[in-house]
Amino acid sequence: MLPRLLAVVRGPGSCRGWREGSPARGSASAAAAPPVALPAQVQVVVCGGGIMGTSVAYHLSKMGWKDVVLLEQGRLAAGSTRFCAGILSTARHLAIEQKMADYSNKLYHQLEQETGIQTGYTRTGSIFLAQTQDRLISLKRINSRLNVIGIPCEIVSPKKVAELHPLLNVHDLVGAMHVPEDAVVSSADVALALASAASQSGVQIYDRTSILHVMVKKGQVMGVETDKGQIQCQYFVNCAGQWAYELGLCSEEPVSIPLHACEHFYLLTRPWETPLPSSTPTVVDADGRIYIRNWQGGILSGGFEKNPKPIFTEGKNQLEIQNLQEDWDHFEPLLSSLLRRMPQLETLEIVKLVNCPETFTPDMRCIMGESPSVRGYFVLVGMNSAGLSFGGGAGKYLAEWMVHGYPSENVWELDLKRFGALQSSRTFLRHRVMEVMPLLYDLKVPRWDFQTGRQLRTSPLYDRLDAQGARWMEKHGFERPKYFIPPDKDLLALEQSKTFYKPDWFEIVESEVKCCKEAVCVIDMSSFTKFEITSTGDQALEILQYLFSNDLDVPVGHIVHTGMLNERGGYENDCSIARLSKRSFFMISPTDQQVHCWAWLKKYMPEDSNLILEDVTWKYTALNLIGPRAVDVLSELSYAPMTPDHFPSLFCKEMSVGYANGIRVMSMTHTGEPGFMLYIPIEYALHVYNEVMSVGQKYGIRNAGYYALRSLRIEKFFAFWGQDLNNLTTPLECGGESRVKLDKGVDFIGRDALLQQRQNGVYKRLTMFILDDHDTDLDLWPWWGEPIYRNGRYVGKTTSSAYGYTLERHVCLGFVHNFSEDTGEEQVVTADFINRGEYEIDIAGHRFQAKAKLYPVPSLLTHKRRKEDVELSDLHGK
Repeated sequence: MLPRLLAVVRGPGSCRGWREGSPARGSASAAAAPPVALPAQVQVVVCGGGIMGTSVAYHLSKMGWKDVVLLEQGRLAAGSTRFCAGILSTARHLAIEQKMADYSNKLYHQLEQETGIQTGYTRTGSIFLAQTQDRLISLKRINSRLNVIGIPCEIVSPKKVAELHPLLNVHDLVGAMHVPEDAVVSSADVALALASAASQSGVQIYDRTSILHVMVKKGQVMGVETDKGQIQCQYFVNCAGQWAYELGLCSEEPVSIPLHACEHFYLLTRPWETPLPSSTPTVVDADGRIYIRNWQGGILSGGFEKNPKPIFTEGKNQLEIQNLQEDWDHFEPLLSSLLRRMPQLETLEIVKLVNCPETFTPDMRCIMGESPSVRGYFVLVGMNSAGLSFGGGAGKYLAEWMVHGYPSENVWELDLKRFGALQSSRTFLRHRVMEVMPLLYDLKVPRWDFQTGRQLRTSPLYDRLDAQGARWMEKHGFERPKYFIPPDKDLLALEQSKTFYKPDWFEIVESEVKCCKEAVCVIDMSSFTKFEITSTGDQALEILQYLFSNDLDVPVGHIVHTGMLNERGGYENDCSIARLSKRSFFMISPTDQQVHCWAWLKKYMPEDSNLILEDVTWKYTALNLIGPRAVDVLSELSYAPMTPDHFPSLFCKEMSVGYANGIRVMSMTHTGEPGFMLYIPIEYALHVYNEVMSVGQKYGIRNAGYYALRSLRIEKFFAFWGQDLNNLTTPLECGGESRVKLDKGVDFIGRDALLQQRQNGVYKRLTMFILDDHDTDLDLWPWWGEPIYRNGRYVGKTTSSAYGYTLERHVCLGFVHNFSEDTGEEQVVTADFINRGEYEIDIAGHRFQAKAKLYPVPSLLTHKRRKEDVELSDLHGK
């Protein structure tokens, strides 16, 4: 493969629109030729001639955008694309990554026929090995998800593995997953083929042309300055790979792109005496931390070691990526693992050890989308060593985003706006990628947490809660309590317990949920995003009425739960807004919405000095008092009546709590349980918390965490944005019709789409599932992403799940679709369609019966009843 990676870029004139910014090497005539001048103005400039940049250019041209220039500072495909191992794998944990890889596979398969350029595409299949039962469970979960989206795969025995790949040692395996349609390909030739096809469509390509500066004016891309002149443009796409971080800083308005490079090693051998067939399957031995593929009759093998080596922390690396220094001592653990898996390799001569940089991101997911601060500045980088697998699909989605304003799939998990500036610290990135790279092959059980870059954003109560046994998880850099360990529990054993089955924290969360139901609990929810919108006149109300789907023209002190929709009626945000005064509003959104929501609001808000948007997340500590005795605690602390007659549901009022003034008290809990949210100026946080805990002692108060919150909200059928709701989900699809002002004659973004959907019907419906024949103690647990079957046919996937301590059963939320048995096309989903089905939830290949509900079960949630007393046949929506 390596000689193919050194393929020379085609010379000038080989196809229409193809240009080189400097003469080709080794050509006397080319050396005498003057450089071709850059165009003065185009619609799009793409930076980067690797597989990402060429894929974006290719798909833009396919969608009709042909006024595009692609600039590469070196030669095409001479960056990390050149050294890619060439493995195309569709077995991914995230659904969006599975779809990107599947599309890439199909695209590369036909690319040679489309362009005439040989790409080395060979369908070999992949074998994913499992040395432990937990690894096999993880593979079974992936296997069930791949099958339902049409990717053939199966769980196989060690004996079958030996048949598929006779050179493998299988004595320590418990099973494997076989994906027969995975492939290998020359990534550099794929990039050249994509570039050739784009060039044939009119895209202009210039190599050896460096971008020095991205010109920005009033938050809008205006053009680029290169070492060969300026180009005016409306859109700029940063596909600069290793150099994306630095390039993001090269504009008047810096664009934060959090990624960092590490050294990545793989070896190449000479062919076997009897060369391996080209169809030899690729092997991924994640427990051994290695991958193996056929290479010219020999072996290419690399991996992801436990002690990676970050590089280029201080700034730009070389213009074109060269093979870095060999380090056999560093590679030795991977080599030992390879020899254990393929003992016959000892007789094979090694050609070289390749050491090339790969970029990694803080959460192991690639980065795509538009900058939150610069309109027209798009990014596609940070592939975490999966650039070949994702390149085709990622390029397609980004091109759709640019052309249509949105991609065809929900890509929030990959959106640049999931990060804030806090994740761009060089020290943070260096430490985090040292954790991320090994995690690619580590076994990831549900609810695992990153260990690096922690305690970055904390509540003023962090130390106090930590001393009381809080165990922490991180969201958007903010520490949030999961649960609180009682003094008699073994802390070390609990921290080290990781499983797909019933977790050791089960009883701890059960006691917290019980306290929320019967007494009162306190949850620190300071991480939630908080904005204030104010104006001198009616501007704030007018713009919010247009931006949000529910009616915000309510009396002062009222709280409105509302969606912030896009033009298709999908949720860009799901939030609560309190009207503080006639001209002031307080908005509460999910933690990871801080950047996205701010960018969306700024996009639509007029430039008006009388209209002010302020991020006040850092100004307030938020305490959630949940439970029937919350009213007693707050009444005693405020000397004010807090009963529903005096303080109705969804009401907000500034009050004194203890000695502290100006506490925003809201009668809501985000769970459906009774209680209050307290938004406390941070200087009063410790005082108010101490007072609440002191007064609450007589009412049985205790701390609780987000795991209890999750159980409560799912049991009450509360959907959360980012888990159950996204920008492709509308209020009509999740029971949110009552929170939309469709019939009030007020225009808002998404109204036309919702009116059309109300007339035509919905094609999916959020549904609550209660597992029927599931043994909580012995069976695998559902976590998220499990396939849902209706009458034996696949109809959707779960979006979130939790154990319902009141129902004493597992509860899952998920969307049900109605696929035509004849054509597979989606049809209208009615309540009758939901209620008349027999349902199963597939957990790692085992299907469990489930009862479906379209509405919560208030009678079951008011008090605890024994499992045998619950007649689940009554749970169908009526």
